[in-house]
Amino acid sequence: MFTTVGRWCARRPKRVVAAWLVLLVAALTAVLVLGKVTSEQVDLPGSDSQAAKEIVDTAFAGSASGHQPIVLHEGPDAPRLDADDRWPTVQQTAQELAKVPHVVGVTSFLDQNGRSALSADGRTGYLSVDLDIPARDITAATTSAVLAAAAPATAAGIEVTPGGYLATAADHRSTEYSELVGIAAALIVLLLAFRNLFAAVLPLLAGAVGLGITLPVIGLIGHRTDMPSAGSTLAAMIGLGVGIDYTLFCLTRFRDLRAAGVEVEEAAVRTTAGSGKAVAFAGSSIVAALAGLCLGRLPLLYALALAPAIAVLVAMALNLTLLPALLTLLGPRLGTGRPPAGADGSPRGWAAVARAVVARPWRSLAAAFLLLGALAMPAAHLTFGQLDAGADAPGSYSHTAYTRLADAFGPGINGQLQVTDTLATPATGSTDPRLTTATTTLRQTSGVASVGPAQLSADGRQVRWQVVPATAPTDPATSALVHRLRDTTSDSVHVGGATAAQTDLNDRIADRMPLIVGAVLTVAALLLLLAFRAPLVAAKAALMNLLAVGASYGILTAVFQDGHGARLIGLHGAVPVPGYVPLLLFAVLFGLSMDYEVFLLSAVRENYLRHGDNRRAVVDGLGSTGRIISSAALIMVSVFLSYLLNDDPVVKMFGIGLACAVLLDATVVRGILVPATMALLGHGNWWLPRWLDRLLPHLDIEGDGHPALSADTPAPVPA
Repeated sequence: MFTTVGRWCARRPKRVVAAWLVLLVAALTAVLVLGKVTSEQVDLPGSDSQAAKEIVDTAFAGSASGHQPIVLHEGPDAPRLDADDRWPTVQQTAQELAKVPHVVGVTSFLDQNGRSALSADGRTGYLSVDLDIPARDITAATTSAVLAAAAPATAAGIEVTPGGYLATAADHRSTEYSELVGIAAALIVLLLAFRNLFAAVLPLLAGAVGLGITLPVIGLIGHRTDMPSAGSTLAAMIGLGVGIDYTLFCLTRFRDLRAAGVEVEEAAVRTTAGSGKAVAFAGSSIVAALAGLCLGRLPLLYALALAPAIAVLVAMALNLTLLPALLTLLGPRLGTGRPPAGADGSPRGWAAVARAVVARPWRSLAAAFLLLGALAMPAAHLTFGQLDAGADAPGSYSHTAYTRLADAFGPGINGQLQVTDTLATPATGSTDPRLTTATTTLRQTSGVASVGPAQLSADGRQVRWQVVPATAPTDPATSALVHRLRDTTSDSVHVGGATAAQTDLNDRIADRMPLIVGAVLTVAALLLLLAFRAPLVAAKAALMNLLAVGASYGILTAVFQDGHGARLIGLHGAVPVPGYVPLLLFAVLFGLSMDYEVFLLSAVRENYLRHGDNRRAVVDGLGSTGRIISSAALIMVSVFLSYLLNDDPVVKMFGIGLACAVLLDATVVRGILVPATMALLGHGNWWLPRWLDRLLPHLDIEGDGHPALSADTPAPVPA
């Protein structure tokens, strides 16, 4: 099949290029016309917080996206906001806000429970704005319209800052700068690797086309389902990285074939049949690992898995169709490969490293284990937390609004809880003894700063309270309060709100993480078993990948949760690590590691089948693939680290986690652990029980149907 696809595209290059250009233009046009939609809303079917949300949505009429605060702030020497010469300005601002499209209600210095929304010193307050659109439809244009309507306050010298979803929409920044930096770094690596401008630019072109199609598609999907902004960012990171890497692997194969005297069109076909097949296998491995996240049965995980999966599928399609067309068109300009050995035939570079490792495998193995173990140690105290606007970049709307509200009303104002109850019989009114008793109980609960008056639904059966914690949303004490409220109230009581939803999300991820990790490990091992028909190779590869992921978790914990070096990457201190970050990193990293695993093991096995000398095969295999694996890893690391320029702490977490794991995988794992363990296992690397030999299909992952090797030594006989 791969040969057929490659030949068809190689013989019709202009038609294939035109088809991809049409697809690119169509995707970009669609997103320009319809717009890109993201949503940070968290839905957790079956959770207590979701039950509370559903009661509030059905029993209490209100905004489709909740109450959005517009924070008004005066300096220390300014008059109070409720002073005689200020109050008319505030009232006029509220009236102008009510005229903004989609605004259905504005409350002046009173929250939805009728409590004062003005600080004790009178210099900070907030107007509650209700919108008739859901959170995912709030855009930067919506925020701009609201700020324009607040002109009376601004003209009077009052500082106006939007909060909530209005701030999120306005603060959302494009990642284009990060992507340009990553592409520039990748260009330098490719120029050093190929020493040919056309060859260096081709992988970047493939990566850019992939991004140009992937990101609009994800933006359009946001119209139909909740897609967090981190989804498109993660897709850009993975899509750009694998898009460049996959093209790099294929282009290397093409140049080697050209150096062997193969004609351009035939080299393009054989590249698709060989390396293209390996790319399809590696890409499918990433998608399979991401699919394992569906076992979490969480809409957020579905979205965060779908976005990078789309990016990988687009990269695969580009390499299987567009790349053979471009190789045919640019063939003579792409140059040829060069041998990895020195002029005297002695090992150099990675071949020399491999020879040193296989000469002292136990010592090398111990050193690698000690290094990875030391890096993984901080992960022992990794805990799942939740981020809030306090972790956003200083100067952003969200951070400013968060800080001013916390300073004026206490840290819990930014993480209010909604407590709901369903009564057996309708309440007689707000003085119903059941309500006064419940309100008193809530106020006496440890960790509660204040409780608003009970609110009744129209039929008197549903009741809700707005509970303000004494601690910030990121404080573990707030999550403990959520559990305490649930444990000390009746079964009909539900605790909701954004903070409670994040607590439920982390709890559910922690409960299901062992299942997901086990599934991803099993899938990775099975795929390698299918590829190489070697149980020991598959098992040890899965375990070594686990070590690299553990080391990455340790670095993630040290930098973000513990705050070591946090200021160096643009954070103002330690921040909690959301539960979905380590889980998603695990799935993505196991998928990405398959690229290098397949590339290296294919070369080792090819050499082993040629001469039957295990240690020599390891040295030759790493020597022939080390340079290209290093280049590919360096490109990945450059792309991932470029996203540290983004202000979003979650994006920084993915950047650091992915970059460190890929770097460790391509150096410590592939350069030391793999050759050391293969040297120790000897011929046992390729041991295969006869019963398993009969069950497994014969897959030739890197083969192109044109044997280039002698068959002097027969393949190992299954045991």
